[in-house]
Amino acid sequence: MADEKIEKIPYSLNSKAVADATKFWLNKRGVTLEEIAELVLFLQQKYYPNLTMDECIHNVEMVLSKREVQNAVLTGIQLDVMAEEGKLLSPLQDMIENDEGLYGVDEILAFSIVNVYGSIGFTNYGYVDKLKPGVLQRLNDKSTGQIHTYLDDIVGAVAAAASSRIAHRKQAEREIELDLPHTPEDREEAARKLAEYDETPE
Repeated sequence: MADEKIEKIPYSLNSKAVADATKFWLNKRGVTLEEIAELVLFLQQKYYPNLTMDECIHNVEMVLSKREVQNAVLTGIQLDVMAEEGKLLSPLQDMIENDEGLYGVDEILAFSIVNVYGSIGFTNYGYVDKLKPGVLQRLNDKSTGQIHTYLDDIVGAVAAAASSRIAHRKQAEREIELDLPHTPEDREEAARKLAEYDETPE
């Protein structure tokens, strides 16, 4: 009996656990959905004066529902936390702890989020990354003792992606209003709506 091998249970991703952990860690690191949505409003209100905070929050939530976004958030925050606790090996520990200017992996991780809704997000991301309004200013305050080398870029990227999502949807709304042929930007969402329509009893 002692010689019998214990079979390891195959790994299976728990999508809900990943989504819940993403929200938990953002909150634990002091970032709210509303703060990210304020960045979205900052980026888009000039183009869409009637844009509401509720719309911005909804689009932030939609961005955070994407698996690749969740992966980036969890990876970046864990590296920040480990750097705060001094648990990384040097020289990586020193580079992340001091937000080394020539260390660009944090921005590369952010690009994986920006890319989710197309290249238009790069402009939005670059703009908020340079100005660092709202929550980004707080995350870049080195006097707090917290390390947000990854998180500040992640938050800016989520806001940029949400802004891109809004821009794509506003364009689709215009095309519908003008009765122009259009292709839904979010094919998954379009497929879900079509399925719901098909299942509706006549």
